[in-house]
Amino acid sequence: MKTVLAFDFGASTGRAIKAVFDGESIAYEEIHRFENTPKTVDGHICHDVDMILTEIKAAIEKAGRIDSLAFDTWGVDYALLDKEGSLIHEPYHYRDGRTKDALGKAFGKITADELYAETGNQIMNINTLFQLICDDNTDKADKLLFMPDLFAYLLTGRKVCELSIASTSQMLDIKEKCWSKKVLGAFGIKEALFPEITASATVNGDYRGIPVISVAGHDTQCAVAAMPTLSENAAFLSCGTWSLIGCELDEAIMTAQSNALELSNEMGANGKINFLKNISGLWLIQETRRNLAETDRKYTYNELELLARESEKFRSFIDPDAPELSAHGMLPEKIKTYCERTGQPVPETVGQIVRCIYESLAMKYRLALEQIEKCTGKKFDVLHLMGGGTKDGFLCELTSQSLGIPVVAGPIEATALGNIVLQLIALGEIGSIEDGRRLIAKTEKVRTFSHEHTPDWDEAYEKFCKIIKK
Repeated sequence: MKTVLAFDFGASTGRAIKAVFDGESIAYEEIHRFENTPKTVDGHICHDVDMILTEIKAAIEKAGRIDSLAFDTWGVDYALLDKEGSLIHEPYHYRDGRTKDALGKAFGKITADELYAETGNQIMNINTLFQLICDDNTDKADKLLFMPDLFAYLLTGRKVCELSIASTSQMLDIKEKCWSKKVLGAFGIKEALFPEITASATVNGDYRGIPVISVAGHDTQCAVAAMPTLSENAAFLSCGTWSLIGCELDEAIMTAQSNALELSNEMGANGKINFLKNISGLWLIQETRRNLAETDRKYTYNELELLARESEKFRSFIDPDAPELSAHGMLPEKIKTYCERTGQPVPETVGQIVRCIYESLAMKYRLALEQIEKCTGKKFDVLHLMGGGTKDGFLCELTSQSLGIPVVAGPIEATALGNIVLQLIALGEIGSIEDGRRLIAKTEKVRTFSHEHTPDWDEAYEKFCKIIKK
């Protein structure tokens, strides 16, 4: 009998899940939750580390006796420490505007093709590399820690860098699994800034006698570790604030084609490559709801879904990843402006705005999966949708209709379960990720959405593809 505590932090919410493994099944419950609200420091959006650490310690107190704990978080963000091990500045939030022009600055020192060939990462201005070159504190720093490693350090005093979270940075040589000397050299970043790279499912210190384990620090890789299948023809969609859609491979794909299609290679907890695409996710719904509440139009998520269901199909689309839709504030108005700019009917009601988001996400998933199939030669026969998006039945339905394959939704707590399984592997209670997946497939409830793919979806998809090129 082992009891572990999984901290699963998203960019908007933090949670602690306590789990008990009896040798045959995992029983778990959320024991603590808090809003992970960024704060403004000197005009920049930053993470509130003191607040988060207070919540971490509160959760540990609530948990009582536990055999280990571990953290998984969103990717790319980091903290810089001075020689005394103190924070130099509150960690910047990836949605902070300082990296707006970072790509232009970077490509004066290395080309996009060279950068992709070294790291295999989809080139996005939020990636750690581009954040670093816009950070005035880098020269003062002794060490850089990614967010899950930062929280572990604040408990243990030990500085490490877990491999999966490192692979989101655009600085890791994905083939050699070490820091890219070419990339770091191009920008004058000292390799000594980075601590030892450690594998997933590794004990890395303790807090008051409790082992603190490095699981897959990137929440996406925790979710994929909990995918309830061993099929090689399955694709995954980790769906929350962000949508990460892809498949597992034995080797990275870093071709001119995959580069042009903006496909990324990240390290999975099992040593495989997660070949995927980053797409904006349910943040679009969350931000719309928040912006509406600011104008005294308060809706539950269920109410927004119902309004979307009642609205006209295929009226208008957005590119979920359009730069003008990525920043906080006034999202409904930005969507209207996007539709007007692209010559579409402008959404007039809340239901039309939300349906536009839902259908656009479903279309973007189809586009991404087709691109992944082109690069891998695979033909997927099922999509495993995991994470918070599994609770959104409308999104699951639309995704199945868009892709023309079954969507298996669940487990809802895939990220936490991956965290838990990796802790149990480190403790010697579960033999492998494959064993963990078999356990999850046997014990967790999933829902299968298998909807007819009709010709009107193909017509709408053609329209969507034309619109997002405008």
